[in-house]
Amino acid sequence: MHPEVAARAIAAAQMVGLDICGVDVVCESVLHPMEEQSGGVVEVNAAPGLRMHLSPSYGKGRDVGEAVIATMFPNGDDGRVPVIAVTGTNGKTTTVRLTSHLLRTHGLRVGMTNTDGVYVNGRQTDSGDCSGPRSARNVLAHPDVDAAVLETARGGMLREGLAFDRCHVAVVTNIGMGDHLGLNYISTVEDLAVLKRVIVQNVAASGTAVLNATDPLVARMAANCAGEVIFFGLDTHHPIIATHRAQGKRVLFVEDDHIVAMQGPHSVRIPLSEVPVTRSGAIAFQIENAMASIAAAWAIQIPWETICKGLASFISDSQGVPGRFNVFDYKGATVIADYGHNPDAIKALVQAVSNLPAQRRSVVISGAGDRRDDDIREQTRIIGDAFDEVVLYQDACQRGRVDGEVLKLLRQGLEGAKRTRQVDEIYGEFLAIDKAMERLHQGDLCLILIDQVEEALAHITHRVEAAN
Repeated sequence: MHPEVAARAIAAAQMVGLDICGVDVVCESVLHPMEEQSGGVVEVNAAPGLRMHLSPSYGKGRDVGEAVIATMFPNGDDGRVPVIAVTGTNGKTTTVRLTSHLLRTHGLRVGMTNTDGVYVNGRQTDSGDCSGPRSARNVLAHPDVDAAVLETARGGMLREGLAFDRCHVAVVTNIGMGDHLGLNYISTVEDLAVLKRVIVQNVAASGTAVLNATDPLVARMAANCAGEVIFFGLDTHHPIIATHRAQGKRVLFVEDDHIVAMQGPHSVRIPLSEVPVTRSGAIAFQIENAMASIAAAWAIQIPWETICKGLASFISDSQGVPGRFNVFDYKGATVIADYGHNPDAIKALVQAVSNLPAQRRSVVISGAGDRRDDDIREQTRIIGDAFDEVVLYQDACQRGRVDGEVLKLLRQGLEGAKRTRQVDEIYGEFLAIDKAMERLHQGDLCLILIDQVEEALAHITHRVEAAN
């Protein structure tokens, strides 16, 4: 074929906006330019047949199928988008959202699933708890997705397994004391760890597991990873981090109010003051979530300049991360709304609010009925040592419990409380929120552990706007 004929065919395809197409030409011979023989392009076909090229009536067959695939996927490319799977007991949703934000800051069109919905390139395409494989498959099948960040909850794994055969990055935030124990034959934290490590076992050989070094059950998962491991943790001198670091492998830790990412002699230091989600380092669990997200982005080679830019622009408000330590100013008092609903989450929240100044501390709390009795009691045992006033409420869904049973268990947890002096019981989440907020004075702090995330945040926001 004359190169001028080939050039005209390429120009025709580009004019229509197609990468691969069939171009029909009328001319006497393709051995000479079309202009010399009054030839021309008569059709550009977006769905060309391949059979006549593979097995023509006469002449040599051409393997156009191989040429098409070679054009679509350069040599060495497996045609996959980066898949980042995130699991753990607490911190999953924040880690998923922050990781997605870092990837979008790099210009990628990110598909994200979490307990709030499904999002493609920032647009919500589904709502509700979408942390299972069905939602993940919808993201992976979406033609606009350049990268996928998937919250991978235990329920979906037990029902259907995973939405992918292997992932590029598996992030396990923590196991701690566990959650939902006693359901679906997952009775101990060891059982839970076996389930959560499934995503680590399905990391590609060229992929990476991002693991919390300070959680023993998570750290042990490194042995099940076919790829590389990045350890993170708040403790600079933790033995696992120190050993991994000495071996020249990748680690993240906190030192002198900086998040430090290190591999061998090379390190990057990010001031906690430039990571708003941590409130300048005051919230320890958000530092861990930030490190997990940084490690995930680092694992797929997002530039450090982009990571730092993304961290600085991510705000943990009711729009960015609804129900995850959302802070409001109400008549000079600090109101914090969070979806924490297990003892580990309550401990982390108590530690976080203890770093914030307050004259009087109050909390609004309920309990999920599908938890074990002692798990429900443990939440208020922790609360009773840190708050002056407690408002207990019965939420909308008792999850198999009889009326008033959860409230009774919560009150039992407050027996012998070191600090709590006033306890109220309210039937209804919004009524409990109203009661607690009406009592607030300037300088007070109120932690509201919400159940109906969107509705409760809207209710709190309305009260705050009305007061201001």
